[in-house]
Amino acid sequence: MSTFGFHTTAEEATTVLADEIKGKNVLITGTSVNGLGFEASRAVAKHANLLIITGYNAERLKRSEVAFTAAIDLFSLWENGHGFLTTTPAKIFPKWLKQEIPNANIRSLVLDLASLASVRTAAAEVNAYKEDIHVLINNAASSVCGFKLTQDGYEQQIATDHLGPFLFTALILPKIIASHSATFTPRVVYVASGAHKWCDGIKFAEMEHPDASTYKAMTVYAQAKTANILTASELTRRAGGKINAYSLTPGAIATNFVSKDEARDELLAHGIITEDGKPNMSAPLPWKTLPEGAATLVTAAFDPALNDKPGCYLVHSAEENHSVAPHASDPIQAEKLWTLSERLVGVKVL
Repeated sequence: MSTFGFHTTAEEATTVLADEIKGKNVLITGTSVNGLGFEASRAVAKHANLLIITGYNAERLKRSEVAFTAAIDLFSLWENGHGFLTTTPAKIFPKWLKQEIPNANIRSLVLDLASLASVRTAAAEVNAYKEDIHVLINNAASSVCGFKLTQDGYEQQIATDHLGPFLFTALILPKIIASHSATFTPRVVYVASGAHKWCDGIKFAEMEHPDASTYKAMTVYAQAKTANILTASELTRRAGGKINAYSLTPGAIATNFVSKDEARDELLAHGIITEDGKPNMSAPLPWKTLPEGAATLVTAAFDPALNDKPGCYLVHSAEENHSVAPHASDPIQAEKLWTLSERLVGVKVL
């Protein structure tokens, strides 16, 4: 059994887990360039039978498609002794996909998780595929932002990080469950965050009826990530062995999530970035490179050592349930969240 840790990269993890990935059909949401989903996808594509990548609009998805077509190899630059990811045109080396991954089978899917209508359209497209889905990685998320309502009337972060993924997963569950066999249990992975500890639980009334007067962006982000953890454990319980779900924190990483303008004020206020927009290396955060962060997505999706740990929470590519805050590990809260989510998206699940 291989041991994964803080510095394990997605490439290293997929190399070790290649036999587990082989023959699998994998769907990863949120695969924009310089993001965790893209890095995980790039590593998984070398071994999977089918990789489905998503973007919230056609233009954004096209950027990822072009990057995959050229097999752009994003890699870490060690700057001032600190290992965080930066990319510049001079430091990006394209390799033609058919040379690097001759048998890569990549399919694109437009999926805007902030729109329940878009989620339903995307799910219908997936359900029309001839292939089953072995692994779903719910990675896409909203940036930390000011108070904003979606077209469905829900707060942007809760909608994108929880309600959208909840509905999407629910609608394609038949495709996922269909891949279950005597020797394989399909997986659903939720990319949460250690920042779930920055709240004391989900405010269910505000989740249903968003209130600008009480809105605090970082607190709502923590609530959305709490929802990811609770959903993973509740899905595992309700699936009764037909699906294993996991949640994880990828660690602190300088992805496009950190660099977005709408998140700048909040991240500055919490000391996560500096005035120049770079990671604050004096903050009590163990910064990782992008490949290191993406490794935990890969291990959650494929590591056989987790077969007997369904519903667990991963830190640095290993199970670490003791790191979950009490409000994110409460089965009563998990069931309450599930019931409310079903009502808000209009779908009864399991």
